[in-house]
Amino acid sequence: MTHRATAGPTAADLAAIDTEWPLIAAELDVLDAEISLIYAEDHGGPTALDWRRLRRAESRVTRAAAEVATRTTGPDRAA
Repeated sequence: MTHRATAGPTAADLAAIDTEWPLIAAELDVLDAEISLIYAEDHGGPTALDWRRLRRAESRVTRAAAEVATRTTGPDRAA
């Protein structure tokens, strides 16, 4: 597959991103929670709420990854 410098994403590329978007968003939530923990160190340390936010974000990643895997390998995807 060759790409031109001006070529944008194909319909298949956009469909793949759309399928994986819940996982991408969940991973961004984890990153945001981790950054908050780092900054909390400068303000007395992370609170229980900070840690809870991270755990919940990590749980969302697990659920989203399972959903994406099911969608991309489910029985309707069999060739």
